[in-house]
Amino acid sequence: MSTPAAPIGTAAKAGLTLGALGVVFGDIGTSPIYALRECLNYLPSVERSTGVLGALSLVFWAMTLVVVGKYLIFVTRAGNRGEGGIFALLALSHTDRAKARLGVLTIVILFGAALLYGDGVITPAISVMGAVEGLNTFNPSFAKYVPFISALVLAGLFACQFKGTKAIGGIFGPAMLAWFLVIGGLGAWHIRTAPEVIAAINPMRGLQLLYDHPAQAGALLGAVVLAITGAEALYADMGHFGRKHIARAWYFCAWPALILNYFGQGARVLAHPGDTQHTFFALVPEGLPRLLLTFLSIVAAIIASQAMITGTFSLTRQAIQLGYFPRLKINYTNPDQSGQIYLPLVNLALALGSIYVVLFFGSSDHLASAYGIAVTGTMVVTTFAFYAVLRNHWRWARITAGVLCGLFLLVDVPLFASNLHKFTDGGWFPVVIAVGLIAIMHTWKLGKDEIFSRIYANEITEDELCNVANSDRIVRVRGTAVFMAGVARGTPLVLLHHVKANKVLHETVVLLSVVTEEVPTVPEAERLEVREIGSGLGVWRVISRYGYMESPDVTILMEHVREAGVPVKLNEATYYFNREMIIFGGDTRMWHWQKRLYAFLSRNARPVRDYYRLPPMQIIEVGLPIQL
Repeated sequence: MSTPAAPIGTAAKAGLTLGALGVVFGDIGTSPIYALRECLNYLPSVERSTGVLGALSLVFWAMTLVVVGKYLIFVTRAGNRGEGGIFALLALSHTDRAKARLGVLTIVILFGAALLYGDGVITPAISVMGAVEGLNTFNPSFAKYVPFISALVLAGLFACQFKGTKAIGGIFGPAMLAWFLVIGGLGAWHIRTAPEVIAAINPMRGLQLLYDHPAQAGALLGAVVLAITGAEALYADMGHFGRKHIARAWYFCAWPALILNYFGQGARVLAHPGDTQHTFFALVPEGLPRLLLTFLSIVAAIIASQAMITGTFSLTRQAIQLGYFPRLKINYTNPDQSGQIYLPLVNLALALGSIYVVLFFGSSDHLASAYGIAVTGTMVVTTFAFYAVLRNHWRWARITAGVLCGLFLLVDVPLFASNLHKFTDGGWFPVVIAVGLIAIMHTWKLGKDEIFSRIYANEITEDELCNVANSDRIVRVRGTAVFMAGVARGTPLVLLHHVKANKVLHETVVLLSVVTEEVPTVPEAERLEVREIGSGLGVWRVISRYGYMESPDVTILMEHVREAGVPVKLNEATYYFNREMIIFGGDTRMWHWQKRLYAFLSRNARPVRDYYRLPPMQIIEVGLPIQL
């Protein structure tokens, strides 16, 4: 039984709330830079007051229904040992041993995860570019340089990722607190000039606007989505800050500031109907105040981008641990926080993607056309996954779960459908990214399952292994041999190859299986299972369990194995494992292109010795030809 967590002090609560403000709400917090402007761009022929109040009403109720109604009240309750995110839903939605199957629900959830990568490319681009465009309002001659300045900012941001967030993480919360106070204060200041904007709280204003102008309804809802981008972060980052602290940061700071700013922008538009300036940057006078707001916006955009980048790193590690993604190099940037990681290949891909869309689209107006499909697609996937959690994990009745998720879909589906028109204008870009990634994840998982089924179809049992170890034909030599076993049963194929080729077995043999559980972390008391096979044969089975947010270190693990009573000599131990050699022409249930893709991924995946951090001078790889 786990020990109850110690009460959190007031200072710690304030710190977690401030941290949540900086990390969780960076994306949605920078949406006012461009969201309302995009909404009004689709309403040029609508009477100004009607258009402004209708757009504000839609923005207000989108945030209320999606952020509060869906995520904060319901979805964030679906925690997997306190952790959230798309893979937490994947784990909770499974029934019994359905975990191993690539069913329809699993593929749908994986597609939602893949869409988040498209979001990870576009969010830094649109946030930084929208902020840099503030320079246009200071001096119009900057317009032609905005894409290049934005690209330089993004290049600098991605170039610094290898250092980790420890050095700059401490300023995230205070910087975003200053941001929300400034934008909320500016909004409140302008509301007094046109207090009639308060009428936008009435949902009928937005619904009437959609009813009266059906031709603009789809495009308008597509722009409204920009105001709720980042809502998924409330759930994804739940494990870092806790549900209560995220809720406090939203209710007491982020939400009021955002509403005040949007309504303040609307009030200024009503008070200056002939002014066509940028609705956000026009909240401050021209000159130095506007330049200062631009620089503050760039800082906020960098923070929003940083949160999305690190979230993508974390998402990738989870996919690797659960077996849905090839092994990649993972660097740990903070020895005190295992969650602060850096993946060079993912960082390079995000950097190239973000810089490409900045230079290709050229402005946040054009880039907004590519934004929305990934966000709303993930929202729809989350609803379906949440329904599975309600049914399979919480055991809700079908009708109750269906009614609740049906209400979510009444909002999610129209928002998703309203963004489909963006596909040809650039919305194809995140979809192409998602399709490519789902192909990789599906192929990798399917290939691994096929290989496991073939390797262990005729496995040697533990009793047969005891006979081998006790055979007069086998010479027992000094030392320790650690055989990496993919599954925690039978005998590893690499051991059989070793014995067949060399006719020897070490005096101490360890069959080591590193198992990833569908939980974020595994308590230390439950991590290690050690048992002897046979009696006095010197053969041991070790099962080490990790969560999908943890990374194994076999060198440290073996020290715990020795402490558990296994007579291993760590400096003399030799680690054996298979190296796959893929051969085509088999009868596996994979398309030919999948076989070739799997072979390519297998050749280029990070070697097992590096992923498990094995001592480089103590390893032996044995080739394993496998026909797919």
